[in-house]
Order: sequence, then C-alpha cells, then structure tokens
Amino acid sequence: MTREGALLITVGVGVLVVALLGWAWRRRARRDAGWSAPFGDLPAGAEVAASFPVLYVATTRHGEPLERLAVRGLGFRSRGEVRVASAGVAIGLTGQAPIFLPAARVTAVAQATVAIDRVVERDGLVRVSWLIDDDTTVDSYFRPQDASARALADALGALLPKNKTGHDA
Repeated sequence: MTREGALLITVGVGVLVVALLGWAWRRRARRDAGWSAPFGDLPAGAEVAASFPVLYVATTRHGEPLERLAVRGLGFRSRGEVRVASAGVAIGLTGQAPIFLPAARVTAVAQATVAIDRVVERDGLVRVSWLIDDDTTVDSYFRPQDASARALADALGALLPKNKTGHDA
C-alpha cells in the first residue's frame, strides 16, 4: 500500500468517527430536549453562606454516573463557582447563564469518586441530587478547586431537611 493510500484510509476513519460522535450527541440532545437547567440567580437579598470555585464535571441520570445528560447549560464540563445560600444553590459556569437550584429541589448530597470520564481520589467529587422536573431526579458532580470535597458537601448538606443525613451513598 502506498503512503497516500494509508493516509486516505486514516483520514476516512477519522472523519467517520467524528461523524458518529456528532450523530450520537444529536441523538442524546433530542432524547433530553424535554429538560432544561433551572436558569436564574439567587433571589434578591439571599445571603451567600459559602462560595466554592469548582470544576463542573457532568449531570447524569440519578444513580447512573456514566450516563451524561445533554441538558442545555449542563452538557459540558466547565470551570465555575457554586454559591450556597439558605434559598438554594447558585451555579455559575463559564460561558453559561447562571443556574439556580432552589433548596426544595435538592434531594441529597454525597461525595463520589467517579462520574463519566472523571475518576479522582476516593470521595474527591461532590454529587448533588436534585429534581429537574416534578418526578425526575438527576445528579450533578463538582470537583472543588480550593477546598475539600467534604467542605462543599457539608455546605450543600445544610440545605437538606433536618431528618435527612445529607450524605447518602
């Protein structure tokens, strides 16, 4: 085989792989089109109890840490900031509109080790489980940059009702 023939085959396979990835992402986006991130910021007058710079990893189906959702505003990894207040959680991701999770929609907070393609030291991620609609729970994963995952999990756990532990498995 000539060098040019090998190059054409390699380029052809590369184009095919990129096309398949694009097709899969469009299909996933269509599947998740009924959901949207709760865009907005903390309510006026809400006092921020804690703020953490984070690496946003992903939002997945609840209990399925390898099943990324293609929800607008939450589909891609990003640097950002998580602000915790008694009213809820404000998530500011680079290049995205602010996202606000009211405290009533947060169902659980825990530490995790793996989500999608991110594997970290034991309990190095924070998983926030929340209701994306009235009956669907999703998990969002964050990796704190300047604090421990325990500190972020404890701050977020304060949003949970007192009868919950705040740190489930």
